[in-house]
Amino acid sequence: MILARVEGNAVSTIQHPTLKGWRQLLCQPLTAEGEVDGYPILAIDDLGAGLHQRVLISSDGKALSQKVGTRYTPLRYAIIAILDEESVA
Repeated sequence: MILARVEGNAVSTIQHPTLKGWRQLLCQPLTAEGEVDGYPILAIDDLGAGLHQRVLISSDGKALSQKVGTRYTPLRYAIIAILDEESVA
């Protein structure tokens, strides 16, 4: 799982068939301390994450294939949770 912050959305007029109908968000991976960690990634979203919200992203290929209905997809990431607030343990 990857902790990330939603930075924007992606729109494409020409796309792979498995991307059609999915909301695509550009997400910036973060460290546990909230610092930027690498390059932004593209993830599909069916939870309704908003701009600058923190999310958890999964790169589980099997779960993603089941979600889109085929194992032949260029997708790699899917948002699986929206974090409501930070907590210190």
